[in-house]
Amino acid sequence: MNVFKNLKRRFINYIYDSSIDIKDRSFIVFSLCVLVALFLAIPCGIIMQEPMMATVSTLIGAVCFSIYVGVSFAIKRIATARVVISLILVFIFLPMMFITNGGAYGGTPIWLLLGTIYISLILDGRMKWIMLFLNVVVVVATWLVGYYFPELITEYSRFGNYLDTIMGLLIVSAILFVLISFQANLFRREEAQKNIRRLFEQTATALVNAIDAKDKYTHGHSSRVAEYSKKIAELSGMTKTECEEVYYVALLHDVGKIGIPEKIINKEGKLTEEEYEVIKQHPELGAQILRGIDEYPNLSIGAHYHHERYDGKGYPDRLKGSDIPELARIISVADAYDAMTSKRSYRSAIPQQAVREEIVKGSGTQFDPKYAKIMQHLIDLDTEYQMKEKTEVRELSGRTDMLCRAMRAEISDGILVDSEKRKITLRFEPLDSVIDSGIPAMVLFDSLDGRYHDKEREVKDLCYFEYATIWFDGRNECTGARKIRVEEDKSKNENTGKGDQRYTYYEVEAVRVKDHVLIAIDDGTKLSRITVALPDSSRFAYIGLTGEQCYISEVSIEKIPGAVPDNYIMRIAPRISYIDVPAGDVPNVQIDGYRTASTKGIPLKGSLRLKFHTRSLPSARLIWHTAYVDIFSSDNGKPEGSSYK
Repeated sequence: MNVFKNLKRRFINYIYDSSIDIKDRSFIVFSLCVLVALFLAIPCGIIMQEPMMATVSTLIGAVCFSIYVGVSFAIKRIATARVVISLILVFIFLPMMFITNGGAYGGTPIWLLLGTIYISLILDGRMKWIMLFLNVVVVVATWLVGYYFPELITEYSRFGNYLDTIMGLLIVSAILFVLISFQANLFRREEAQKNIRRLFEQTATALVNAIDAKDKYTHGHSSRVAEYSKKIAELSGMTKTECEEVYYVALLHDVGKIGIPEKIINKEGKLTEEEYEVIKQHPELGAQILRGIDEYPNLSIGAHYHHERYDGKGYPDRLKGSDIPELARIISVADAYDAMTSKRSYRSAIPQQAVREEIVKGSGTQFDPKYAKIMQHLIDLDTEYQMKEKTEVRELSGRTDMLCRAMRAEISDGILVDSEKRKITLRFEPLDSVIDSGIPAMVLFDSLDGRYHDKEREVKDLCYFEYATIWFDGRNECTGARKIRVEEDKSKNENTGKGDQRYTYYEVEAVRVKDHVLIAIDDGTKLSRITVALPDSSRFAYIGLTGEQCYISEVSIEKIPGAVPDNYIMRIAPRISYIDVPAGDVPNVQIDGYRTASTKGIPLKGSLRLKFHTRSLPSARLIWHTAYVDIFSSDNGKPEGSSYK
């Protein structure tokens, strides 16, 4: 009895599961109705003394139908089964029933309705209309055969015809009743589920807002972790419903922090060991809060286990590897990523490349390697570093002015220089005591966080590298660059300058093409063009504004969309190449940035063995600065274009 109850429960859960295509669910309901009808028709045929051929054909059809539907359901090929069954129904089963069950004088005309009903409910798109047309053609052809070749039709007695027609009418009516009831009940359930879902979403949002209101340092953390977790789930191949579930489990993963004292959550600086032990209680508190939500049992699982580590050194239960629930393994990666990319009381957000490095290092120890790899891929796609805590950022870290008494005493955050022009405008004013000696300047550099550093530890940890210092009067000091060339155009009328003699307005344009940077400085009377040959094409380049004995104000930075052509900057130093060596079956290739170049596509047919030499460029500093193999498909055989996958 329990077996039948379990089967019934699984069947009902399946046909009302909104994550499954409604056509697939309707197919299962229809198939079950038809199977019941077929197996009931067998004893009815024996009672009415139908010819043995009719009874046997019905039995064979019912058995074959049962086996095929069962196998299709088990291997999840229901979409294919829908089309196959429609073909069998229209071209084989119904015509055979017509011939073996009395033709127009038996009950088969009623059964012929099943073809139309099936196609209308189960198929969709172009296939639906094609099969409806073919069904009409087959029905007409069947009737014509019965009319012109009556000897092919098995005849019944008048009494048999009468009962057969009544039974066919009853059975087809029963099938229609079940299908219509299923559809009506489905609509009611879906509407009720929408209402429940809206209530759940509002409740979850209220809980998250309560957490955010308590923890001033992690505002928006739960929402970001939910978004990242959902992206990981999508890339891992989960269904739409599973991804939605991951989202809400991740959204509420930190709900246990409601039970942690506020003075600990909002403490300035790092926690003591005793305070950290209190914080470690929040997974179990969260599980207790969410355990009573029977409709979403996985909510408590995500809250309970999201601080477990893949190597078994996490908390609270020290689970290891696949013993940790999959939801928690996904959330663990997303949670750690957001923690590193968000500002804390004791540090700023960590640079993106350093975050990626930590994800790579934690693969197999802190994180499930599968989901750590997906997180790395998301980071690689996020070239503008958008996946992080959003803060209001303006020029010069929230200001539009700088007071520079000594050179490098104050330097702005780095302004990225790439293949799209950056236009910087500012007003310069010398300090009163030294009107003739003040001058603005810029430092051209690279670092992981895009900021200037002069402390030895920070220079090392953040890979700070300085190319040059450039004063706005054209003077320069070359430190790490290969060469600098300055060109001046003094043909401008000196009366075209803006403002009075105390103020000077500067317009600066900066752009980069591979290993060359061009900076144009215009003060209204003179245009200076400074070309800088960088050591290579793989490092980034940032401009940090500074100066000496001056006040810089009204700073604005504008990005001009559209990359400049490769010949925009005249080369002043030869391109650094490491591939001028003998080549193999494909030309050598030098990759200066993440997938900025590649070899031509090599068709993969059967087995393929690749042998090649590789080396990291001198500027390589992170463990993923190495060779990749890209397995792809595209119309042009290149890893680019709309058809690339």
